[in-house]
Amino acid sequence: MAKSPRKAIPAPPSYPPMPAALRLRALPEGPTDAGFWAGAALASLHAMAIDEHPIGSLWRDRLALTNTAALMGFLGRTEDEAALRDAVKLTRPGDDPGPGGKVLIAWRRLVERRSQLADDWWLSASAVLQLSIDDPLSNVYAVAERLAKGEGDPIAAAAEIVAVTMKFRPNAELLALWLADAMIAARLKWPRPVPLLASQIRRKDLRGAPDHLEGNGRWSIICAAAYARAAARASDLHADLCRKATRLLEVAPKLRTKHADTVLLVLLMEDAQTARSATDAISERAARRLFERLETLGAVRELTGRSTFRLYGL
Repeated sequence: MAKSPRKAIPAPPSYPPMPAALRLRALPEGPTDAGFWAGAALASLHAMAIDEHPIGSLWRDRLALTNTAALMGFLGRTEDEAALRDAVKLTRPGDDPGPGGKVLIAWRRLVERRSQLADDWWLSASAVLQLSIDDPLSNVYAVAERLAKGEGDPIAAAAEIVAVTMKFRPNAELLALWLADAMIAARLKWPRPVPLLASQIRRKDLRGAPDHLEGNGRWSIICAAAYARAAARASDLHADLCRKATRLLEVAPKLRTKHADTVLLVLLMEDAQTARSATDAISERAARRLFERLETLGAVRELTGRSTFRLYGL
């Protein structure tokens, strides 16, 4: 039996915390101030967003879950993060994960592709959000492609694509938020988008977004402030996950399960695992014992509180 993982998993990165001075406490009065706060917060997030350590995948996975939970109110639903996690992880392939599960899958699809706004990305966006492609939606995608290829203020581009989407397809609120995060990534040259905006936006704010195209309303301020708040929370989450990842790697030499290294890598990259889904490299029984051992060592946690159908993650 191997006494330690055979895969060389690098230690998670360490970044200084976002300074308190960059944490927005109230809605700015004007677009200039709002743009400053958002730009500073996204700049602080930049190193995390471009880093290629496996923890970045877990970070985006957890942010997708948080953003999806916030979106449930848009759909008149009440699922929290635990219920959404269950809907995706405990549904067999090919079965219907339900409305909430479908939104979570869509938000996780947002961060999968390295070149989100390229090739047939619009077909992918329409498919995962279950939108029929008509002339208004084609207009939205044409504007998105133009903005993604542009240079300059990423917040302005994100605010504009939301306003355009809500003007042409006011029923496509989820797409508007989805495109905004994709636009930030395109303008900042991030390898994959980071789910941010949906967790900080109210539905009534979206409804007023089209006024932005006429130079009216406060959408640009609201959008910028939302990104400032979301970036701060994302920074805190990244630091927390890196601390937990460090603990996981510290206990790795104590593990005697064959292919434990493969399981550790999966835990570093994905939100939650069942003993069955962890990896094909080891049996379900061996994976269950490994998870219980890691939980005893304080390296992972059981996420459901159940005695059956258990899920494990950092």
